[in-house]
Amino acid sequence: MKLIGRILIGVAVAGGLIGGGVWYLQQRAAQNPENRYKLADARTGDVTQTVSANGTLNPLVLVNVGTQVSGTVQKLYVDFNDKVVAGQKLLELDQSLLLTILRQSQANVLNQQASLDLARANEARMKVLLAKEYVSRQDYDVALQGLKSAQAQLAQAKAAADKDEVNLGYSVITSPVSGVVVARLVDVGQTVAASFQTPVLIQIAQDLSKMAIDTSFAEADIGSIKEGLPVHFTVDAFPNRGFRGEVQQIRLNPSNLQNVVTYNVRIRVDNPDLTLLPGMTAYVNIGVQQREGALLVPNAALRFKPADDAAKAAVPTGAGAPAPGKGKKRDGQSGTVYVLAGDEIRPVGIQLGITDNRNTEVVGGELKVGDRVVIGENAGGGKSPSSIGMRMF
Repeated sequence: MKLIGRILIGVAVAGGLIGGGVWYLQQRAAQNPENRYKLADARTGDVTQTVSANGTLNPLVLVNVGTQVSGTVQKLYVDFNDKVVAGQKLLELDQSLLLTILRQSQANVLNQQASLDLARANEARMKVLLAKEYVSRQDYDVALQGLKSAQAQLAQAKAAADKDEVNLGYSVITSPVSGVVVARLVDVGQTVAASFQTPVLIQIAQDLSKMAIDTSFAEADIGSIKEGLPVHFTVDAFPNRGFRGEVQQIRLNPSNLQNVVTYNVRIRVDNPDLTLLPGMTAYVNIGVQQREGALLVPNAALRFKPADDAAKAAVPTGAGAPAPGKGKKRDGQSGTVYVLAGDEIRPVGIQLGITDNRNTEVVGGELKVGDRVVIGENAGGGKSPSSIGMRMF
């Protein structure tokens, strides 16, 4: 029995020594920066800083066709997506009432013409009698005034008839431009009223091969946008295809919504294959600055801060060194990255340039091409591994 007890004690001691050795090796491996941290190389490359916004695709020229007279839609000659030419009939309104008004005006013209003929004959008769002194000068003046009044009334009646004739012509709606019908807002039998404002009946896009994106940019970004800058954008209908455009105009009329000021930017787009359709949502990116062959670091490296225990061991304590575990506070022009140096990491202050939201340009500091910077910490890095030992029965 004593021999068996000694054997069990020896086995337990050996198991403890083996478990301790394994734990020590795992602990040491976990503290190795190569295993604990995610690393990336500082490299040279091209970077483009962009500003982004959403916008809506619209035809470059969209004509709203309306009516100047009221009536009921009697005939429709076009429908959605129809191509039209300038002067082509689009629709007709019921002309019954307008024709009746025109006939009344024309009858009034004939009546006023008869009155003028009578006034002219009366004036000629009074003129002869005045020469023979059979009537007074006053009687002749009355006859002359009647002639002039009849002439004026005839001119007024003709003008009214011309107006009614023009209104009759307005009952036939024609296309003012050549293009494509993108919207038809009325149907046969529908009554349109043009009393206070012209109702829109049909919308025509003059040329869908030339389109525009209307989008809004914040005032913080508008200063870097210039007319003529190239634009890249995508649409939901073709997620794997990129499109190009050009900044056409920065409109000076700001929009203020809940104290947020934005400016409308119109982007000109060529659409030769008519792939893009009106109303599509465009996700716009405008490149405002570009650098070639710049020293770049991932943005994740600028966000990284080591745990306090690692930082205390790695950060130098000389004068002017950053506080342990804190790193240099990043502002709009400077930042701090942690670089692998042997078996530890050390902070390096750098001056920042432009960014594309993935990488940032380094314009100053001690960072060099090929330096390995820390971009994160591996899961479980720095944590003590679970204890390992033999299960005792």
